[in-house]
Amino acid sequence: MAARGVGRAGERRSGLRGRGVGRAVVSVGRTVMSVGVVFTGWVGPAAAEDVASAEALFNRGKADMLAGRYEAGCAAIAESQRIDPRPGTLFTLAECESRRGRSATAAAHFSDYLEIYEKLPRAQKFRQGRRPQVAEKERDRLRAEAPELTLALPATAPRETVVKRDGEVVGSAALEVPLPVDPGEHRVSTEVAGAEAWEVAFTLAPKEKKHLRLEVKLPKPPEPPPEPPPVVAEEEVSTGRRALTFTVGGLGIAGLAVGGVMGALALGAKGTMGDHCGGAIGQRDARVCDAAGLAAVDRVKMTGLVSTIGFAVGAAGVGTALVLLLTEPRGGEADTGQARRWVSAGVLSAGPAGAMLGVQGAW
Repeated sequence: MAARGVGRAGERRSGLRGRGVGRAVVSVGRTVMSVGVVFTGWVGPAAAEDVASAEALFNRGKADMLAGRYEAGCAAIAESQRIDPRPGTLFTLAECESRRGRSATAAAHFSDYLEIYEKLPRAQKFRQGRRPQVAEKERDRLRAEAPELTLALPATAPRETVVKRDGEVVGSAALEVPLPVDPGEHRVSTEVAGAEAWEVAFTLAPKEKKHLRLEVKLPKPPEPPPEPPPVVAEEEVSTGRRALTFTVGGLGIAGLAVGGVMGALALGAKGTMGDHCGGAIGQRDARVCDAAGLAAVDRVKMTGLVSTIGFAVGAAGVGTALVLLLTEPRGGEADTGQARRWVSAGVLSAGPAGAMLGVQGAW
């Protein structure tokens, strides 16, 4: 039947091309891609150059098919059918795909041919010869030989999951349905936006029925935001500062105590000076003292100096402790703020006549 009986020239003489061939329909659905011709009414003749191109492609494709070069032959015949659709060309394309081993594709082409044949006028049906009987027999035989493939997505697959078989998108209606496919090698993939594609390759033998449970790779979850720095409790922040405050305050109180004691001793020594110096011993000069008076003078100088220094150190210590206490950071203050606050206090100078206390810092 590859010679197609009446052939393309015969179809033209029979009037199929004069006014009767409609449009080509490419069907990608539950089976495989098939090229069919639907007669939708009377249309004008194809352009002469299209007819010539289709004729050349058909002849080359038929020669390749008869020589066993089915891939090249089927491609040329399919292109001829696309340019200038004819029932005879479609029949030959189905025969080529059958010889090529693509049973599901060939069965679909034979089925399309029979649909077109039923719409032909009686005279044109007669010119098709035995093609309809051959097409029906071959369609049934090839359908029985074609393997079936069922694709199933997991229940957890996102709705936007894209399923492809041999590079063609498989619609959701074609999932979970046994579909005839050609024997041989196939590739099925799933993909979700933002995730890696999942793909599997397998080979189907004639009449094999395969149920393939697909896998879906999901996008990686976003990385969690960095953890905030640990919050240091107020007690932990102030432990060292409090210890320093109490230490400095204790030294200040001790200094005040020493200053008080030494001041009291100095006052006692001044009383002794009054009894043993100047007029008390019959001298007009108050600076003239007897031995006891001179000893009292020395004690006044020594205890007075120590008292002055003690009061100065005590005041500096207590003052520093107060500053540390008043500027201690409260809960939630940043460490940077603590680093900027500082205080220093001390005695700048001291002597019998008094002492100078200095405090400096930032808070």
